[in-house]
Amino acid sequence: MNTVSPTAAARSTPSSPVIPRLDQPEALLEAMLLIRAYELRLSTHSAQSGTPGTCTAVGQEAAAVGVVSALTADDLILTNHRSAGHLLARGADPGRMMAEVLGRRDGYCKGKSGSLHISVRELGVVLTSTIVGGELSLATGVALSQTMLGRPGIVACFFGDGAAGEGIFHESLNLAAVWKLPILYVCENNQWQAFVHRRETMVGESVAAWAAPYGIASATVDGNDVEAVSAAARAATDSIRDTGKPFLLELSTYRLRGHFEPDDQAYVNAAELAAWQARDPIERMKTRLLAGGGFTAGDLDGIGTRVAARIDAAMAFAEASPWPDATELLTDIYA
Repeated sequence: MNTVSPTAAARSTPSSPVIPRLDQPEALLEAMLLIRAYELRLSTHSAQSGTPGTCTAVGQEAAAVGVVSALTADDLILTNHRSAGHLLARGADPGRMMAEVLGRRDGYCKGKSGSLHISVRELGVVLTSTIVGGELSLATGVALSQTMLGRPGIVACFFGDGAAGEGIFHESLNLAAVWKLPILYVCENNQWQAFVHRRETMVGESVAAWAAPYGIASATVDGNDVEAVSAAARAATDSIRDTGKPFLLELSTYRLRGHFEPDDQAYVNAAELAAWQARDPIERMKTRLLAGGGFTAGDLDGIGTRVAARIDAAMAFAEASPWPDATELLTDIYA
């Protein structure tokens, strides 16, 4: 009987990703748990190994999962430096993502992008931009291409409140309005712009209101309620598909960890952090499922166990993946 060694199995390339169906409460919870477990494992690995850290979005899982649940296979995604949630919700393999962050050859970009530039074309993830607002500058071009080529998909562009303060935010919205581009602008308002609180850089509480002068419809929703986000995102995408016009969806959420790993968050108000921790999107969803009577604590534990096993396998795959060869240094750089 033929056997495969654990190392060989870990190094084997995972199957092609499949866009998951996130249309049931259990699936929404599992996707959020996977994102949380993935980011915490990478944070722990970074602290223990001394490898470069990453920008996490712990606490923002409902925003990513809720929006991605409303997208179809034809839709495209442009995202930012806190991209893990968007990619995993879309169906990216956590092993290949970890391999990419660790600089290994089996990563989605062959170990050349790290955590800040991952793209997964087969899932419609066009790019991850580490430049604040960079995805906003490119979303109009991608959406214009979709329109000119007669393709059915819309473009979902994820950015933060910090990027909303950039001039490119207004330039992008203006062009999208003038050209009637099918863009879903998703502002994940996590209250922090690197190490600066948004109240120090913004007047007012809402980014969504900034869409009105451009004639763009908008909505603000509780970004820590995954079902509310999903419903709002579906309404927004329906509007875009019906009218062909852009829509701005603002999700009010909070970044529970620092700007970059490691970060002691000494600049964060402890009371504010505690208040948002009490609104943890994963715990809120668990409480809702238990209260609904359709799930038991054992059911939820089973989901957690399944997710933990996936993350263990992902890390094993990433660590077993070989380093890129020096001969690959200049490949896949220019189109």
